[in-house]
Amino acid sequence: MSNNSNISIHVTQLSKKYEIGSTQKDTLSESLTSIFKASDKEDFWALKEVSFDIHRGEVVGIIGKNGAGKSTLLKVLSKITKPTSGRVELYGRIASLLEVGTGFHPELNGRENIFLNGSLLGLSRKEIKERLDDIIEFSGIGNFIDTPVKKYSSGMYVRLAFSVAAHLNPEILLIDEVLAVGDHAFQQKCLGKMEEVASSGRTVLLVSHNLEVIENLCSKTIWIDNGQLAFYGDTREAIRLYLDSVENTQEKTKAKYLKNINAYQDQKDIVIQADYDMGDASIFPNLGFVIYDRYHRPVTGTNPILESQAIRTASAQGKISITIKNPSLKNGTYTISLWFGDGSNDIEKLEHCVQFNVFNMTTHPNQNTELGPLSISCKYEYK
Repeated sequence: MSNNSNISIHVTQLSKKYEIGSTQKDTLSESLTSIFKASDKEDFWALKEVSFDIHRGEVVGIIGKNGAGKSTLLKVLSKITKPTSGRVELYGRIASLLEVGTGFHPELNGRENIFLNGSLLGLSRKEIKERLDDIIEFSGIGNFIDTPVKKYSSGMYVRLAFSVAAHLNPEILLIDEVLAVGDHAFQQKCLGKMEEVASSGRTVLLVSHNLEVIENLCSKTIWIDNGQLAFYGDTREAIRLYLDSVENTQEKTKAKYLKNINAYQDQKDIVIQADYDMGDASIFPNLGFVIYDRYHRPVTGTNPILESQAIRTASAQGKISITIKNPSLKNGTYTISLWFGDGSNDIEKLEHCVQFNVFNMTTHPNQNTELGPLSISCKYEYK
């Protein structure tokens, strides 16, 4: 490809295959025979014929379920992992922040690792020195900068790793979910820094399960599903399609003990109902739940054990009804995950198995949902 000067990352038919060994043997003779021949292997395609272009100055999100191939994609782009087939063309110096433990030498201290990373990016010692104070100040670990990084907590490690990656002026910045390790205040600093990096004409590629961050920060988003490119384009459309996919593959059909699950608004309350059939299970039928907003952020949840209402006598079949009294939710669509069991033995877990809509539950139902899903009423006084 002759590079369009506006292209930062060009990916063509990218595939990555892993071989998974099968060690399970059904008989003694099979186990003995397997000693003398190669173990059975199964091909697993973490990425399958993925193609896309990212332009300079774009902040692009990558979303998808666990195991979809998001982190594998970043590892290939970072040249940590070689692709099985396909082509990657990168136009600019890359800095990446992947899982904790990548990129730093554990025996070197923080200061030495800054110089090591800078030299790997092609910067001179003078250029690194010019950025050193800003890197240390942003990371907030100045007292430990001369301590070997093997003694750092995961939070300290991420603080320094992000600060190094962002301040050494890479043309392309690749970031995985590791920001979730840091505290909220530092996460906000990182988000601000990423916006600053993008506004200066550099490219940011961000993997995150935090859909709110993706929506607020990224103009475009890649949705990876089972190793394939399911969608690439407008971020809100990508999130909508992804959430629709999650809801369409809910585990209702896989439920063994819970049937006819339903949730709905009843004036100011939310009601969850389900039929149950214990079959051969010998536990008490307690039902726990978590409510999630449209970003799949948990809003609230509980179970009978936490509420000191654990069921100790119940028939093998029946109906469970939960009434959540006046949760003060803003207008919108919510999903519910259910856990069925007695606390020590959960025999069924259904994630995002049912959804419900809230309409005018509170006196301020249309408050900005970016501030969270709960509607509140405050009294302000000035004296």
